[in-house]
Amino acid sequence: MEEQKKPKKGLNLNRVDMPKQEPAVRRNNFNEVARGYTWDMALEEAGRCIQCKKRPCVEGCPVNIDIPEFIKAIQEEDLSESVRVMERKTSLPGICGRVCPQESQCEELCTLGKKGAPIAIGRLERYVADWKREQGIADMPEMAPSTGKKVAVVGSGPGGLTAASELAKLGHTVVLFEALQVAGGVLVYGIPEFRLPKEIVQGEVDFVKSLGVEVHLDTVIGINMTLDELLNSDYDAIYVGTGAGLPMFLRVPGENLNMIYSANEFLTRANLMKAYLYPDYATPLKMGRRVAVIGGGNVAMDAARCSVRLGAEEVYVVYRRSRAEMPARLEEVENAEEEEIQFHFLTNPTGFLSDGRSNVCAMECIRMELGEPDASGRRRPVPIEGSDFVMDVDTVVVALGNAPNPLVPNTTPDLEISRWGTIVCDEKGKTSKARVWAGGDIVSGGATVISAMGEAKIAAHAIHEYLIT
Repeated sequence: MEEQKKPKKGLNLNRVDMPKQEPAVRRNNFNEVARGYTWDMALEEAGRCIQCKKRPCVEGCPVNIDIPEFIKAIQEEDLSESVRVMERKTSLPGICGRVCPQESQCEELCTLGKKGAPIAIGRLERYVADWKREQGIADMPEMAPSTGKKVAVVGSGPGGLTAASELAKLGHTVVLFEALQVAGGVLVYGIPEFRLPKEIVQGEVDFVKSLGVEVHLDTVIGINMTLDELLNSDYDAIYVGTGAGLPMFLRVPGENLNMIYSANEFLTRANLMKAYLYPDYATPLKMGRRVAVIGGGNVAMDAARCSVRLGAEEVYVVYRRSRAEMPARLEEVENAEEEEIQFHFLTNPTGFLSDGRSNVCAMECIRMELGEPDASGRRRPVPIEGSDFVMDVDTVVVALGNAPNPLVPNTTPDLEISRWGTIVCDEKGKTSKARVWAGGDIVSGGATVISAMGEAKIAAHAIHEYLIT
């Protein structure tokens, strides 16, 4: 066996930690937890990149950002060039640097990660994006001449924003339709302020508008108008990125009691409708003393951490598998633990009890053990006979995931959908319906911000190819 080469002398195998609010302080505010790198920190972390020739990190990025190049520009102290390199491939760097799971994508493939900690690619992306915003730089990307073609983009989440910006840069007239009163989709209604400040999202939306994209708010495609009505007017093609907004429930006795929220309603009230600023914003969000959040993903972490900030005395995350199987980002789990949120692993709710006034007062549970792996590759949780117990709670948030938004499929008879309600399309996002493409959670059923962006980018270029041939 060939002896492994030792790291070069002086090679730093430890990443630079990012400053963040102390747990005791941040439990009482909705300000962003992670403070971001200083210039010296960014320079030190960028300096760890060895600029390897194989560039595996780029392969791990769903939108193929030229990662070594943007980091090299930081090393050379040319942040303007770093911005230009990133924005060749993404329109939303400030968002991706905050919420994308780099640890399972670009950073997971980092060459340095074989010997130590991978480069903190997401933190550097965030630093560069924030630097551009703070400098007030408003440079425009290269825009192609007008093609005379018009495209409708349905949904203004990360996929819709990406498709709209790509199509606009390619020379098409783009009109974006959003059902809510604010553009941004899940970025504004689903992700809390302490993880993704809304001014960051608004800045990215404003950038897309600056490309000439027209945004229509409070317009629900499937109710105000259908895909056929759009296609029969003056639109040459449509991109559907309506996401997965239909909440999933446990389907156990008592789930219709008061004070049991879906994570969708809970987070929409807390984030988009700014319940955390009540009474300045007239959105009350009733909160009890003991809150149980059901689930183990990032949405569950967001709901639990919002509950702490909204005044709950005790917050429990209840998850039917073990900590090792949790789909949430490790960083978010650690943040929750630091904020004194209690985790009940291998625990599954079986019903809810009423206080006699139709309010939840307790949750019936059963202990679980892990059996053989299921279709997801994770070990299947199996109930332990006789392990039933009751947990006293007065508020519950069900965060089990979402199903695709059904409005567009239900009003488009010739649009093929799967048995899960997702839109069926090919590898370039082309659907069964002529002149209609789709991507993101409405196709995958629920994935990540960056994967939605990657699919939208591919679909946008497929639409462009169709329109110009």
